Amino acid sequence: MDPGFEAGFREFVVARSGALFRTAYLLTGDRHAAEDLVQSALAKTAARWRGLRDPAAVEGYVRRAMYHEQVSWWRRRSRITEVSTEQPPDRVRDGHAETADLRLVMRTALARLTPRQRTVLVLRYFEDLSETEIARLLGIGVGSVRSQIHRSLERLRKAAPELDGVREMR
Repeated sequence: MDPGFEAGFREFVVARSGALFRTAYLLTGDRHAAEDLVQSALAKTAARWRGLRDPAAVEGYVRRAMYHEQVSWWRRRSRITEVSTEQPPDRVRDGHAETADLRLVMRTALARLTPRQRTVLVLRYFEDLSETEIARLLGIGVGSVRSQIHRSLERLRKAAPELDGVREMR
């Protein structure tokens, strides 16, 4: 990669890695897996950097790479393994005490979902993609997306009934 393109790539990574990590964390439910997912997507992006000119297209390319990589990972896994920890990995910052409990409940509830269930919920409600866009990204039918969203929300409601009525978490 020549120095001019390398500088542009570095600027992109510095500016967008936080947002990409948050999405990856929601997709994977695990900090280390999220870091791996972002790193893998950025490596693919770096290889194609010269052909990506539009900043909006770059972010879309990275996010699509993350979604496809995550789908590949959960398709390869024959079993789902969940790791329980006594302490959550992130600390609550000052000023966020009012939502800390809800965040912990949400994190625990999301961890109880399968990777596919987490993925469709993240794409639909965090990334605000349509069912058609999700189907295209994941390579499944729109009907499958709808049923996955329905089952995922049902399972989330059972896992965390205290979230019922919560509209937005900041």
